[in-house]
Amino acid sequence: MTLRTRLALSLVVIAAVLVVPLLVARRAIGRLETDVRELREVEFRASLTLGSLRDAIADVRAREVALNLAASDTVRDQLNAALQHATLAADSLVRFKLDSSGVRIHRALVSIVPAAEAEYEAVRADSSAKADTISQKTIGPLLSSAERALQAGERELRNRTSDKVGRAEDALVEAEQYSLAALAVALLLATIIALWLTRSISQPVRALEEGMRAVADGELDHKLDFDVTREDEFGRLAASYREMAKQLADLDKLKAEFVSIASHELKTPINVILGYLQLMEDGVYGPLNEKQMPVTRTIQAQANTLARLAAQLLDVSRFEAGGGRIEPRPIQLPHMLDELERAFHVLAVQRGIDFKVTRKPNLPPEVVWDWERINEVTGNLLSNAFKFTPSGGTVELLARPLENGVCIEVADTGAGIKPDQMKRVFEKFYQADNQKSASAKGTGLGLAIAKEIVEAHQGKISVASVVGRGTTFTLILPKAVVNRRRTSAYKMVVPPGMSG
Repeated sequence: MTLRTRLALSLVVIAAVLVVPLLVARRAIGRLETDVRELREVEFRASLTLGSLRDAIADVRAREVALNLAASDTVRDQLNAALQHATLAADSLVRFKLDSSGVRIHRALVSIVPAAEAEYEAVRADSSAKADTISQKTIGPLLSSAERALQAGERELRNRTSDKVGRAEDALVEAEQYSLAALAVALLLATIIALWLTRSISQPVRALEEGMRAVADGELDHKLDFDVTREDEFGRLAASYREMAKQLADLDKLKAEFVSIASHELKTPINVILGYLQLMEDGVYGPLNEKQMPVTRTIQAQANTLARLAAQLLDVSRFEAGGGRIEPRPIQLPHMLDELERAFHVLAVQRGIDFKVTRKPNLPPEVVWDWERINEVTGNLLSNAFKFTPSGGTVELLARPLENGVCIEVADTGAGIKPDQMKRVFEKFYQADNQKSASAKGTGLGLAIAKEIVEAHQGKISVASVVGRGTTFTLILPKAVVNRRRTSAYKMVVPPGMSG
């Protein structure tokens, strides 16, 4: 499944999941609308009808009292009209499912009609006793029966309304609960889908980012931390990444082979040039005049520079190919430090730089190192320190003992190196952008060779720097390095110029 399809499907599922709570809420609202409509169209109208019926019965009672006091056709017609109105109202209760109360009231009102006619005749005949008897013994009880039936209907309506309101409230609470539950489930599912989608995207993106960073740092065999055989955009990116890393590795190998071959092939013509220059200076081809002497010295200096560069390139290539060898021999550490101090004293005086060599107590008197290689490393570090330190600055070489080794620090108060460039100073041909502060340009190979030599001694080299305040290179070397090759003799080596 492609990433685009996965994104579209996830969005559809999330949308569908979030719609479920809306459907549940809509269903609950529909049920509530039905209950409210029934209350409005049935119970509310029934309540109005009962109220009208109560007024009609009260009107019948009032007309009956008026008929008992003064019998006239007008009063009788008014009573009959009131009875007819009340009867119609009682009959309408059937529509509101109040049949029992409506039938009882209807019967009572229908029975009042002949009694009211008899009462009218008695009043007309001046038979007040008979009229009172009809009113009290017949009409009065019938009206009371109608009122009791009316009260029963009101109670029934009230109870029914209360039940419906209660059911509506329960339905509303239940709908709210179901809606909240559905919303919680929907949000949980949406969160799970979102996390799955985020992880399925962020993990390969992070792995590709780490892979590109590793390739940028020179780790061309870095493996991506996800399934590179997946059939989506990330799988294709992984294939492109592997092809890119392979091509870079082939290119790096080709570059190393070219540098090795080129540097090796350069040695012969450079040595020939230097040889002929020496013969010319010795007068083998005749004496040199005053104009020719500076020219030959300039050519010789440039040839020596080329020879040194070729040797450095060859050194780097040998170490990278695993062929760089060291020849550790016992050397006297105090004498080595003295020689370094003497060698750079003149340069310090010429540059106006305060140079000192500090020896901490309990330094081992003897170490087993490759003198020429370690001298090359420390000499390169000191040369760089002098190159980047202005007049009036300070350069210090400090040696202090460690539990199983020696720590050598070369510190200066020069231009310093930016933090984002320090991790690359040991790469071949890399030069920090502080070269404008240097007294002379470099090739970018010295620190790369120094790192290879130190690591060949099973040691470590690191750098710390603050821009504008200076740089400190730190070497940590074991006291004794075991030679990887068997040697024919094991003798004390004293650096040139030292006395035992």
